[in-house]
Amino acid sequence: MSSHPNILCAEHSVFIIIDIQTKLADAMPATEAKLMLTNTTALLEASVLMAVPVLVTEQYPKGLGVTDSSLVNKLPETAQRFEKTGFSCSLAEGFSEVLAQTGRKQVILVGLETHVCIMQSALALQSQGYQVYIVEDAVCSRKIDHKFYALQRMQQQGITLINYESVLFEWLKDASHPNFRAISGLLR
Repeated sequence: MSSHPNILCAEHSVFIIIDIQTKLADAMPATEAKLMLTNTTALLEASVLMAVPVLVTEQYPKGLGVTDSSLVNKLPETAQRFEKTGFSCSLAEGFSEVLAQTGRKQVILVGLETHVCIMQSALALQSQGYQVYIVEDAVCSRKIDHKFYALQRMQQQGITLINYESVLFEWLKDASHPNFRAISGLLR
């Protein structure tokens, strides 16, 4: 029995971390930023276990610093990082080519800020033929309303909103999966 085409499959997924840089994260509401970092870490660890490619972008790292060290320390060796000044990840040099080379069409986005880089990336990737998933509990904006209306706008455009637990369980598909115990241990 085949699953619905909007259910994530680890073999078709790419995990994209957008601009989770310390200086930028420090400008977010503390509770939201902590939740984003915690859930992104769980997804990153699951990506490694499930062999899901990881791509990372950094918005103007000379001014905003690099990706938060807690994430960098968990990146798989195969993860690729891209510096950018454009707001969409698609504008980073070499990003679109590397993404296309994965041969995967389901992209899962987390990071900063929901109403700027996440939204512009999501819409650009959707227009390039990707199935785009926004992990609503792993993105944030400086203002809660900005996040809310950006999520609403993306959903109106056919982008899927999902939470981090749903991503994990959709990747697993079944409690008999060999990584079930390790991944269920990532739930907080």
